[in-house]
Order: sequence, then structure tokens, then C-alpha cells
Amino acid sequence: MFLSIVAAIGGLLFGYDAAVISGTIEHVAAQFHLDTLQQGWYVGCALIGSIVGVAFAGILSDKLGRKNTMIISAVLFAVSGFGCAFSTSFNMLVAARMIGGISIGVVSIVSPMYISEIAVAEYRGRLVSLYQLAVTVGFLGAYLVNYLLMALSNSGVVFGASVLQMIFVNEVWRGMLGMESIPALLFLVIVFFIPESPRWLIIHNKETSASSILGRIYKSVDDAKHQIEEAKSMTSNAEKSEWNMLFRPGIFKAVIIGVCIAILGQFMGVNAVLYYGPSIFKDAHLGDPLFCQVLVGIVNTVTTVIAMFIIDKVGRKKLVYYGVSGMIISLLLIAFYFVTINTLHLSVYFMLSFFVLCFLLCYLNQCRCLGATFRNVS
Repeated sequence: MFLSIVAAIGGLLFGYDAAVISGTIEHVAAQFHLDTLQQGWYVGCALIGSIVGVAFAGILSDKLGRKNTMIISAVLFAVSGFGCAFSTSFNMLVAARMIGGISIGVVSIVSPMYISEIAVAEYRGRLVSLYQLAVTVGFLGAYLVNYLLMALSNSGVVFGASVLQMIFVNEVWRGMLGMESIPALLFLVIVFFIPESPRWLIIHNKETSASSILGRIYKSVDDAKHQIEEAKSMTSNAEKSEWNMLFRPGIFKAVIIGVCIAILGQFMGVNAVLYYGPSIFKDAHLGDPLFCQVLVGIVNTVTTVIAMFIIDKVGRKKLVYYGVSGMIISLLLIAFYFVTINTLHLSVYFMLSFFVLCFLLCYLNQCRCLGATFRNVS
């Protein structure tokens, strides 16, 4: 449990880095006089970095180990946070955000991989779900930090140090982005106290170290030996991966369906709300857009906890049916609100209710996908 929680902190950083941008767009645009296209680039530049991070995460983790790769991601998160806080130009800010994006890509692969490889088989699904929970906690943390720092900035407080006055009051967006460095440094320190993945050690012929780690996890020498033999057997019998395997009957269909479900989770608009939530709420004339974003973050977190308990009882396929159907209805009703806002004069809470419901169903589906992906990894 301890090892899984430590690795899951990477998910918290993922969630914070992805979500914190929503509260800073208006301030950064005013600071650097950005037009609409430049605002979009500011929001999306981290995704370019995340593509790079994902592309190299597997190679790094295989060469350097899961632990060292998580250390690299923690350093990159910290550098990104400090870089954003002390950016002197828009280009420097974009570069810092892209570094954060690289670390997002790396940690999104390595953290759940590490958890799946150290987890006892019977608890693996639940422990891997901790990563998704950490991501949503990161979302909520970012929304809370944005809300609280904005309140601090508007309170008229005066700091003795000019640097603190700039970061937390005059240019509060710097504090919002820079606060990421605190959990990043915590992650960096704690990762040094966890062992390397025993599976990685076995693959690299370090059975003594792997046996010691598995002995502490399983509390039984026999169980530890069994895990080592099983890992060695699977490694020795592993077939070389080839692209043409994807086009075999049955496999191709399963891959296409799986990819479509993954795309659906993004394409249905969840990221638009993740990045532009306060702007959407402001256009809907809600009193405090940042507070509404906090409510969305709370729903995300609570829903993830619920999903962890019901995913094995309800079943993954049923969650897809219920979740996708509910998202379609919710999105249609949100669109209906904005189309008829000037004629029917519906309460803004009509939109907010289905907004929250849509997020709830979306994260139920994301937990289902993550649990299904890593449940049988060994």
C-alpha cells in the first residue's frame, strides 16, 4: 500500500499540472497581451510535451528502471513549476509548460506500471486504481489552490518580500503554476525510499535484490520464489512484438474498440472543461467560476472513490453502457441550455447539474478503463 501510494503521487502531479492551467488563462493573456490563438497555444503546449514524454517513457523505464524514471519525472515537474513562477517572457512560460508536459507523459506510463508490478495479484486492480484517484485529487488540488490564491490576491494582503508580492498577489498566476513544485519536491524525496520494481530487477538478472523486495511484499519465501519463477518464465517465453500481430482476426477488432473507448473519453469534451472551465462558467453567468470548478473537482474525486468499490461488482461493460449513455444525455442537455438561454430563461444550475453529472460519468468510465488495463499485468 505504501509503495502504491508513493507511486500514485505521480498521478497527483499529473492532475495538478493538467488542471491548474484553467485558473491562469485570463491573467496570463492579460500579462502577455495574448490573442485567442496564442491563448490556445499556451493551453495546449503542455500536450506537445506529454506526447514526447509518452514516446520515451517506456524506453527510459526499461533502460534506467521504474524508480529512476520516476525520479526524472519528479525533477521535471519541479523545474516546470519554478520555471513558470519566474518566467520573464511568454516563450519561457511555454517552454516551462512543455517541460511539465514531458513529465506528465512519463509519469502517466511509469507510475501505474510500477504499481502493477509491485502489487500482490489479488489487490492489483484496486491498487492501480489509486493512480486514477491521485489524478483526480490533483485536479481538485489545482482548483482549490487557484481559488484560494485568487482570494488571497483579492484580499489586499501585502508581503514584505517583493518576490512573494509578485508571485502571490500582483501576478497570482505565477503562484498557481509554481505551487506544483512543492508536491514535486516531496515526490522526489520519497521516491528515494522505495525499492526498484522486482520485475525490472528480474529482467536485468538481479534476482537477489528482487527476492529481497518480494520477500518483504509477500512475507513468505515460497511466495517470493514463486513470483520470481513466474516472472522469469513469462520473460523467457515472451514473443517479439510485431506490428502485424495487431491485424490478426479478433485482435484488430479488440484493439479498435479499445482505442475508440479511450478516444471517446477525451473527445466528448472533458478536456475543454478541464482547461476552460472557469471561462465556460463565467459565460454562463455563474457567480464564482473558480468555486464552481472546485465543485467539479470534488465530484471527480468522489466519483473515483465510488468507482473503485463498484467496478468489480457492476462490471466494466455495464459501466460503459451506463456511462456513455449518461454522457450523451448530459451533453445534449448542456447544449440545450446554451441554445435556449435567451428564450426559456432556465436556471444556470440546470446547466451546472448536468455539467457535474457528465464529469461523474466520464470518470467512472476512465476508472473502468484503467482498472481493466492493469488488472492482469504480472
